[in-house]
Amino acid sequence: MKVFTGNANVELAREICEYLDLPLGAATVGRFPDGEIRVKVEEDVRGKDVFIVQPTCPPKTNDYIMELLLMMDSCRRSSANAITAVIPYYGYARQDRKEEGRVPISSKLVANLIGAAGADRVVTMDLHSSQIQGFFDIPVDHLYAAPVLYRHFRKINRSKLVVCSDDGSVKMGMAHSQRIGVPLAVYGKRRISPTEVEVHSLIGDVKGKDVLIIDDVITTMGSIYAAARFLKDRGAEAIHVGATHGAFCGDSLERLKDPAITEVAVTNTVPVSAEAVERGVKVLSVSEILGEAMKRIHEKRSVSSLFQWNNQ
Repeated sequence: MKVFTGNANVELAREICEYLDLPLGAATVGRFPDGEIRVKVEEDVRGKDVFIVQPTCPPKTNDYIMELLLMMDSCRRSSANAITAVIPYYGYARQDRKEEGRVPISSKLVANLIGAAGADRVVTMDLHSSQIQGFFDIPVDHLYAAPVLYRHFRKINRSKLVVCSDDGSVKMGMAHSQRIGVPLAVYGKRRISPTEVEVHSLIGDVKGKDVLIIDDVITTMGSIYAAARFLKDRGAEAIHVGATHGAFCGDSLERLKDPAITEVAVTNTVPVSAEAVERGVKVLSVSEILGEAMKRIHEKRSVSSLFQWNNQ
C-alpha cells in the first residue's frame, strides 16, 4: 500500500499516513519553465495498491485536477496493481446538470477524465449531490463528515437546539435532526446572484433556540450569512454553522465577522486559510475517516460500516 499526494492538501495526506502508520510516498509535483505540470513518482509502485490524496479545490482547482490525472497516469504506466483517487473535495460538483442551454455538465466531464487517467476507484466526501456517484463508471466510496461535526457540536444543550436547513436541503436537514434527536426548521431561499441570497420564509420555531446549520460546502457564505440574519430576526439566540468543506472565497472572510453567526466549524478536506482561522473558524480533522476507508479498501473489507455513526 502506497499513499501519495499532489500539492492540494499535503497536511491532510500526512495526517492520513500517520493514522495508517505509513510514510508519505515520495513524488515530485512541480512545474516546467513553460508552466506545464511535471510529475515523477520517486518510488517503485509495481504491484502496489496506490492511493493518491488530492482534493480538487480552490485556489488552483484546475491545476490540482491536472496533477491528479498525471499522477494516476504515471502510476498506471508503472504497473501499479490498483489506483484509488482519494478526492476529499470534488471540484466542479455543483455543475452537475444543465440549468440552461449550451452549458456543459462539468462534473460528468471531470469524472470521465479521472476514469480515463487510470483510477480504479474513487473515495470522496460529502458530494454536493449524491447522484454524481453515477457519473463514474468505476466504484465510488462516498464518505460523510457528519460524525466529526456531531462530536464538535455535542457541547450545545440539546433541549435548546434546532437543526435548520434551506428548502432545497430538507432531506439532508431531516437526516441530521433525526440523528441528533432535535427538531427541524426550514427556511425558504432564493438566489439573486452567485454571491447574494434572499431568505423569505420560515417553517418551524427558532425563538429562544440555538440553531445549527449544517451544509456541505462554504464558499462565499452568501446563503449562511443571509440565513443567520434572518433567523436572528426571528428570535434565534445563537447560530452555529458546520460544513464539510471550508472553501472560503469572495466576501466570506468579511461575513465571518457578522455578530449573527456564533461559530463556524469546517473540516480539513481542503486547506483553510490562516485568515479564516484567525477569525474564529474551527478546523476539524477527517483524516481518521479517510484513512480507515483507505485501509479497508486495501484489505478488501467493508467500508459501509463507517456510515453507522453513534453520536450519543
